Amino acid sequence: GQGERAHRERQGDVDEVEKLQVAEEIVSMADSTSTIDDIEGELFKIERLREVLVRRESELRYICALLCLAWLLAETEKSTAAKQQEEELVQQIHKLVETRDFLVDDVEFERLREREEDKEMSDFLQSKLSKSQRRLMSRAQQTSTPYVTKTGLTLLKECCGFTCSIM
Repeated sequence: GQGERAHRERQGDVDEVEKLQVAEEIVSMADSTSTIDDIEGELFKIERLREVLVRRESELRYICALLCLAWLLAETEKSTAAKQQEEELVQQIHKLVETRDFLVDDVEFERLREREEDKEMSDFLQSKLSKSQRRLMSRAQQTSTPYVTKTGLTLLKECCGFTCSIM
């Protein structure tokens, strides 16, 4: 594929650089026996080496840019995931607050309902007790023996429940 071909080209460039470095025919500028052809040959090798190095530098910059982009993409994905997780947590907190508010309202409603039921029961018992006290008072007035009227609380304690005649 394309990646394989690029790898072969890079390998060829590296091999060429190594060949140029180990060449035995390197002409020294100080060698007085050098001919113009020798110098031109050395210049050609140097130019070829420069081209290979420029190409390799370009490839390395491209690879570096790709790595930087990959790193930025990974960081963006992390921050996106963190934002998503934060939004989910906010939603969970919102649901918990709603649930808490519902429970508080429910408890308050139950408390008011129980208070109303207690008041109704108290009023009912009070009306029943006042009727029974009036009956006891009238009986006490009819009999000659002194009769002590019991308080409502005592009557409740002695009462056998809903089957009681007072109720």
